[in-house]
Amino acid sequence: MTIRVLLADDQALLRGTFRLLIDAQPDMEVVAEASNGREAAQRARSERADVVVMDIRMPEVDGIEATRLIGQDEDMAGVKVLVLTTFEEDEFVIEALRAGASGFLGKGVEPAQLLDAIRLVAADEALLSPAATKGLIARVLAQPSPGDLVDPRRLATLTPREREVMALVATGESNDDIAERLFVTPVTVKTHANRAMAKLGARDRAQLVVIAYETGLVRAGEPQG
Repeated sequence: MTIRVLLADDQALLRGTFRLLIDAQPDMEVVAEASNGREAAQRARSERADVVVMDIRMPEVDGIEATRLIGQDEDMAGVKVLVLTTFEEDEFVIEALRAGASGFLGKGVEPAQLLDAIRLVAADEALLSPAATKGLIARVLAQPSPGDLVDPRRLATLTPREREVMALVATGESNDDIAERLFVTPVTVKTHANRAMAKLGARDRAQLVVIAYETGLVRAGEPQG
C-alpha cells in the first residue's frame, strides 16, 4: 500500500526537496502541499493523507493548531502527524504531542531517517525513539505543570500487563524490545498496547506515552521492569 504524504511547511524550497525524496520511494507519494496550518488541515482531509509532515512555525495557523484540528476531526481519525522541529524547542514539541502528533524529528534529519519515520508513523509504531527523542520525552513530559496532571485513577481500567506494556512503550522501546523483555511475541505486545489505547481513548502510541507520564505511571530516571 502506498503511503499518502502531505507536506506542510511555509518554505517552498524545503517542500520541494522533501517531495523529490518521498516521490522517489516505491511505497509513498506526496499527494499535496500546504504553506500554513489551516491549509494543511483542509488538504489532509480533502486529499485523504495518511501522514502529514508538519512544520511547527507557519503563518496564519501554526503546526500545533493544525495538528489539533486534524486530531479533533473524526473524519481524519487515521491521519498521522509527524512534526518537524528542533530539539531545543521543547515547549513546542510537547504541545504538538498533546495536540495529537504521532512523532517528531529535527529539521536537520538525514533523508533515510525521515523516510523511516514516515513509515513508522504510518504503521502506528510511533513514538520515534532515537536517544534524543527519548531524552526529550523524559525531560518534558515527566515534569508537567500542575494543570497538566491527569488523574491516575484513569489507569484503573487497565490490566497489570497492559500497564506494564504501556510503561515500556513510554520509554521508547519497540514492540520487539518489549517482547524480548517480557518473554512474549511482538504481536502480543501490540495487542496489549492497542487495548490500553482503546481503554484510555488514546489516538495512537504517542498519546499513550503522554498519558503514561501525565498520570505518573512513568517518571524520568526510573527504570522499567
